[in-house]
Amino acid sequence: MPRTIAVNTWVWTSPLTDATLEPLARKAKDLGYDALELPLENVGDWDPSRTRDVLDGLGLGAVVVGAMGPGRSLVARAGDVAATQTYLRACLDAAAVLRSPVLAGPFYTPTGATWRMDAEERVAVVRELRDNLAPLAEEAASTGLILAVEPLNRYETSLLNTVEQSLDALDPLLGAGVGLALDTYHLNIEEKRPADAIRAAGSAIAHVQVCGSDRGAVGDDHTDWPGIFAALGDAGYRGTLGLESFTGENATIAVAASVWRPLAPSQDDLAARSIAALRGFETNRALDKNPALDTKEYP
Repeated sequence: MPRTIAVNTWVWTSPLTDATLEPLARKAKDLGYDALELPLENVGDWDPSRTRDVLDGLGLGAVVVGAMGPGRSLVARAGDVAATQTYLRACLDAAAVLRSPVLAGPFYTPTGATWRMDAEERVAVVRELRDNLAPLAEEAASTGLILAVEPLNRYETSLLNTVEQSLDALDPLLGAGVGLALDTYHLNIEEKRPADAIRAAGSAIAHVQVCGSDRGAVGDDHTDWPGIFAALGDAGYRGTLGLESFTGENATIAVAASVWRPLAPSQDDLAARSIAALRGFETNRALDKNPALDTKEYP
């Protein structure tokens, strides 16, 4: 079956609200997407039940994404742990209402929080992260959800940058309500060989986000997309691919994502070119595995 492809509403707006959700959902549907990635920047920005009705009416799926703004952290040095747990529980509740299989995001520290750690401090911080993530993992598992924890590049965090670090840090929790969310943008920066990192993540992969190597459209960048698709197949990942890019028209999100120039002629163009490329890579991957599926007639 064709892979589910989602688009994050950050491509067009921030924050997502009840007022902006329906027109964006219709736009995504018209462009050919199967689902929306729904960032919940602040509890109450959009109503999960109303959102479910809108998406159900359009035949769209949902993936809920957490937003780790200032003060949100599961490590005390970087924020308020108890408030962050409360926020993530609200995100899990929204995911359950929307039948999202995962709640995805970099749940350990605020995006952009970096500090130097020696080996001893890193061990202590990882232990703290596990302890504070564990009760959320239990709650996620009890409702059939997975917390998909996303490693970020070195400029956005100093805690989890690579698949290897993430597997090591989260090992006691993996498979019990916790998995990895891999993002090709961060893989491109941090991994020597992104395809090998995907294979190493294997069954721990719970969600995958994609975009061009410049945060723009998929397909006309230097990413080895056939290699990425092959690695996802080898890892056994058949879940959703979520296009995550950002509009530069919103000052807050432009600064947070370092979007200093247009990444495409328009955001609609970015989304349209990306899904065309992703469908093409998916089709080519299927043909590579089974050439008999090729029904084209050749002269």
